[in-house]
Amino acid sequence: MASLRSPSSPTDGYKRFSDDFANTSINNYGSNVTNNRTGDGAGDGTLDMGSRSSLHTGIQMSEDEHWEMNYHEAAIYLEEGQNNEKFDSHPSSPEELPAYLRVHNPWYHGLDLLASLVLILLAFTEDPAVPAFELPVWAHGTIELLALTIIGIELHLKLKWIGWGTIFKHKRTMIKGVTLLIMVLEAVVVLCRQSSHFRVTRALRPIFLVDTRHCGGVRRFIRQILQSLPPIIDMLGLLMFFVATYSLLGFYLFSEHVDNGHFQTISDSFVSMFVLLTTANFPDVMMPSYAKSKWYALFFILYIITVLYVLMNLMLAVVYEAFTRIEREKCRALLLHRRGAAHRAFRLLVSRRAPRAVRLRHFAGLIRHYAPHYSGLDVYLMFKQLNKSGSGGLSRSEFSHVYDVFALRWAPQTTRAPWYSESPLEPLARAAAAAVRWDYFEYLIYAIIIGNGVSMILRVFEAAGDLQDSARLLCASWDTWLFLVLFLVEASLRMLASGLSSYLESGWNVFDLSVTLLALLGAVMLSIAPKLFIVVMFRPLRLMRLYKLKKRYRDVFGTLVLLSPLMSSAGCVMLVMYYFFAIVGMELFAGYDLRNCCVNTTVEDFYKYSENSSTPLGYYYLNNFENILTSGVSLFELTVVNNWFILMNAYAIVVGQFSRVYFMVFYLFTMVVLTIVVASVLEAFRFRIQYKRSTTKRDEEKLLHEEVHTSWEEAQRFGATGDLADELRGFLPPGMEMTFIGTRPRTKEVLQRRMYQSDIQKWLADEDDNDDLQPSTTTTSSDPLSPPLIQQPDSTNNNHQIRPGYQL
Repeated sequence: MASLRSPSSPTDGYKRFSDDFANTSINNYGSNVTNNRTGDGAGDGTLDMGSRSSLHTGIQMSEDEHWEMNYHEAAIYLEEGQNNEKFDSHPSSPEELPAYLRVHNPWYHGLDLLASLVLILLAFTEDPAVPAFELPVWAHGTIELLALTIIGIELHLKLKWIGWGTIFKHKRTMIKGVTLLIMVLEAVVVLCRQSSHFRVTRALRPIFLVDTRHCGGVRRFIRQILQSLPPIIDMLGLLMFFVATYSLLGFYLFSEHVDNGHFQTISDSFVSMFVLLTTANFPDVMMPSYAKSKWYALFFILYIITVLYVLMNLMLAVVYEAFTRIEREKCRALLLHRRGAAHRAFRLLVSRRAPRAVRLRHFAGLIRHYAPHYSGLDVYLMFKQLNKSGSGGLSRSEFSHVYDVFALRWAPQTTRAPWYSESPLEPLARAAAAAVRWDYFEYLIYAIIIGNGVSMILRVFEAAGDLQDSARLLCASWDTWLFLVLFLVEASLRMLASGLSSYLESGWNVFDLSVTLLALLGAVMLSIAPKLFIVVMFRPLRLMRLYKLKKRYRDVFGTLVLLSPLMSSAGCVMLVMYYFFAIVGMELFAGYDLRNCCVNTTVEDFYKYSENSSTPLGYYYLNNFENILTSGVSLFELTVVNNWFILMNAYAIVVGQFSRVYFMVFYLFTMVVLTIVVASVLEAFRFRIQYKRSTTKRDEEKLLHEEVHTSWEEAQRFGATGDLADELRGFLPPGMEMTFIGTRPRTKEVLQRRMYQSDIQKWLADEDDNDDLQPSTTTTSSDPLSPPLIQQPDSTNNNHQIRPGYQL
């Protein structure tokens, strides 16, 4: 598509619509558009023309082509609202559109994700490599350059439409560009030298993964961490002040105690008190001084109470308050951003004939570009659901709720009848439904589950010849098969009673069926391979259904469901942090061997090694950074903090005292991230409890289900014509009113709309006040389905300002 770009062309549909509408002397609305169609009863075809899209600036086209471009740009606005993308990266000319579409193509998203994952996995093949995956330098260097090239093409295409000058506003894009340039230069140097050098910048590779479209949740979690940092840094400053103060006092109190080597110098004292913050070396650090005088215990007790039980818990409270506020602000920002996207799309879908409403045909054109998988019936029902006023056109306030209807899945009310109606399985299914509805059916199932548990306990205590016989008795004996058959019968009855799709909508049903099939698979595999002991864990899982009996456990499991997206993002952030510190650790410590190190020190026994096992082994020498896998294990042991100072002290002795900084910084990073994870769990649990207390089952049913009554005649009045009318005719019999039920998933975003109802109204009211636009003067159109038309201002009133044809 070739065109000339006008430097002074407006940057969005609103400005173009305002300028063109104010210029009433133009007969052909939009000077760049050729219109060959006449308006409905208006005698002027320009009444059906809308705002000019920036995607066809300077292009001669018909009215149909004009609307198609408007639909396309409006769909792009909705996608930017859905993905929470800034509008300043919106394509503003035909030249920018191809690059924008390529980068936003799902296939390219997958390619970008693949290239980023390849870069991450290269750490397994580069020196120091995992022995099983080691590659020559030319191989992993070439793969790295290829992956960086793919990422570079994506970055180039992005800069092609946002412009080089805009990159400073996109900090993430700027950081990605600088990192990419550094890594390309380093990869070229490695290929030229045919050997790796000190490449600590490899730790920055996760930047490319986090920037992919599929890691949006990870970016949001990282953003929440960064937003939570100010109160955390304040509390860390206070915490470090007390650590330093107690370190100074400990030096003057205990430095003369020859038996206590933890306070010989100021630095030793600070390290000891920092480690004591994690309780890893308590009471070892206290006992030598405690032996001198029992009163010295008061120093350590007060320190633990101050920094651990007061300040650390206070930090959690501060982080929780900040996280809750940020969560609410995130909800507000996302709501207003999507509302802004809907308003921008609205401007491109209204016409001069109906300047304050979006008609059905334009709404259908938008959905054709935004979500082409929706059927014509889905489009019409979404339109009808949005059109609360019944005017036949969506006002701006009605169109603002467009994201709410995208999650709805529609079905005729007749399908809510039993699935087995008029089915060959109807007699059997009716009997199954009667059995499931039996008052004592649930009690019977719980009794069977308890019997399964009692049977397992008896098998555990039953004497067995060896481990194989014990495992077979536990998970492959006759009672195992009996209970598995009973559980399969229960699942079959529930499926027959409600239908497969309805059965799988329940998380408990999915869990029951999954663990039953796993236990069945485990029994079969244990019968074939008696040494496959890992399958013994499958049979006890069914006992978890008993936790459903207690409300507290139901709340816990419900919170876990709500937390699953957040926990997956938090897990990815932890893996990214592990990767970063693992790469840095390999670059710093990979060349050092800890076997038989630290002679004549307090940690000597932990690192003893003998090839013939003639002396007791310490095994701590296995905690090293010789490759990415062992580095990950070592970092996890540091995360647990039990005896983590032993590893830190060993590297401080072998490498140098400066190495302590690495381990302390890692602890602080993990403490911050884990504190925020705990705060997110607390916030989610509090949210669920408040939601359960304030919402009845009926309220939730109304929240998750929408009901639409319509008919073929009403669809015709709304303007259903052409292919849309042909498709609707099969679902809407003439002369009959149909009812459709729309169901939306039970996600936290949906539940937040219920919990933040009053806040949402206030946010929207404040946003409307900020718009500060005057209402338009209107008159009634001759078409009863058309929203009011703009009435031209009186020429004698020079102070009257012409406004765009819709109400803000």
